[in-house]
Amino acid sequence: MEAASGEEAPMSGELMSVAHALSLPADSYGNDPDVEMAWAMRAMQHAEVYYKLISSVDPQFLKLTKMDDQIYYEFRKNFEQLRIDVLDPEELKSVSAKEKWRPFCLKFDGVIEDFNYGTLLRLDCSQGYTEENTIFATRIQFLAIEIARNREGYNKAVYISVQDKEDEGANRGEKEIEANKGMNKRGETSM
Repeated sequence: MEAASGEEAPMSGELMSVAHALSLPADSYGNDPDVEMAWAMRAMQHAEVYYKLISSVDPQFLKLTKMDDQIYYEFRKNFEQLRIDVLDPEELKSVSAKEKWRPFCLKFDGVIEDFNYGTLLRLDCSQGYTEENTIFATRIQFLAIEIARNREGYNKAVYISVQDKEDEGANRGEKEIEANKGMNKRGETSM
C-alpha cells in the first residue's frame, strides 16, 4: 500500500521500532539522521496539536498536566522576572540561563513524563510556529512557559485572532446568502 506521497507507508513494526528508538537514552546515538528526523516529526506534531488547542479553546481554561499548579508556582518562583510574551532565546540557551534552568527542570524528573524531551517553543506567543519564531526547549520548559502564558493571558491573542477570522468567514457567508436571495437560478437579479 502506498501513501499519498508515493512512498510506502511505514508498517506497524517500523512504527514500533521508531517509538523504541525514541525512548532510548540520547547517548545511545551519535547524530543518527533517522532518529533526528523521527524526533523532528514528533516535535512538529506536538506543536501543531498544541497550536490547534490554543486556537480553539480559551487558553486560560486549559490544563496541560495534572501538575500545572506546581509547575506554574515553581516557574514563577524561579523565573519571576522572565518575560514570556516574547522570549529572548538567551534566557533559555545562554550558559548562565542553562545553569538556572537545570535545577528547575530536574525538580520534575520522575514527576512529569519525558520532562527533558525536546520540543518546540514559540518565541513570540502571539504568532504561530514558524522557523523564525521557534526555538528548541525541553518539555518542562515548554510546559512552564505555556502554562504561564495561558494563566497570564498572553496566549489569548492567538485564540482571539482565530475566532475573529472564523467570525469574518461566517459573516461573509451570511452576506453572500443575503446577496443571492434576490437572484434566480441563472444568477440574474429578479426585479
